Amino acid sequence: MSYLFQDWQSNHRNLKGQLVMFLFRLVMLINRSMITKVIFFPYLMFYRYLVEWVWGIEIPRKTTIGRGLSLFHGQALVINLGVVIGDNCTLRNSTTIGHKKQADGTFGRAPRIGNNVDIGANVVIIGDVEIGDNVVIGAGSVVTKSIPANSVVVGNPARVLDKKDTAENL
Repeated sequence: MSYLFQDWQSNHRNLKGQLVMFLFRLVMLINRSMITKVIFFPYLMFYRYLVEWVWGIEIPRKTTIGRGLSLFHGQALVINLGVVIGDNCTLRNSTTIGHKKQADGTFGRAPRIGNNVDIGANVVIIGDVEIGDNVVIGAGSVVTKSIPANSVVVGNPARVLDKKDTAENL
């Protein structure tokens, strides 16, 4: 039962964030076996309708997300299949995290985001990039290259503004 509520405290006083993450974790449990997918098919459709179409938050059921994901103002949030998000991350509204179409028409790898990453509003993270631990990405940034751990990143295209020595300085 604690699995379903692992993001509850991270979304303290944010009922929408708590509900979205609870519903997502329940989908993750259902997704573990073909039998549960068949039995709970109506719930899978309910999740897709409510979370994606009504609330405008696209988190595919096969996305890998660590403990403690915090959703601030969850609107227009798009996370593509294949994205990996670490523990204790924060996502804000109008953020897109996804893969990039290659010159040959195929899609490349999706971004991998480390632990304790704070992603501002209107951020785009696209392509085969790795975001290190303890990174802060400023609002409106467009990230197309990997970012080292303990960095503050801003701009379009994103550039490292400051490199921190320790996570406590963030």
